[in-house]
Amino acid sequence: MALNLLPKGTGRRRAIDKVAELRCDLTMAISHLHAAGDQIALLQQDLAEARGRQAEAEEIVVQQGATIDSLIEERDHWRDQTLALKARFGPQLAAEANANRITVPPMVRPVDGPEDEATAPIDVRPLWDALGIRPVTDPGRIA
Repeated sequence: MALNLLPKGTGRRRAIDKVAELRCDLTMAISHLHAAGDQIALLQQDLAEARGRQAEAEEIVVQQGATIDSLIEERDHWRDQTLALKARFGPQLAAEANANRITVPPMVRPVDGPEDEATAPIDVRPLWDALGIRPVTDPGRIA
């Protein structure tokens, strides 16, 4: 199939073909323009939604910052109050703990459970020393 690179028609017919081609191009350009306008409208709507979400997020951040500040103040108040109570009642609590301590004499303590078994010292020598063997230095000779 040979490509015809020459314009269609001659003289007056050539102008009619060119006008038809330009009208087709104009129709395509107008449809592209409408499609671009639709895309712009969608992007503007997305931008408005994004700005609304950003405003909501900023409001939440401000609210959380205020909540954090109030919680810090409350924590500091409770810490100060706890320290004051420890200073005031610390000696009394220590005296009560010493007076009501639970003690078990060593002869009463049960030691028959597996968790109370005495352990031997851990052998930390190299493995061949612990097992009484030596590394092979001459593979051709069997000792």
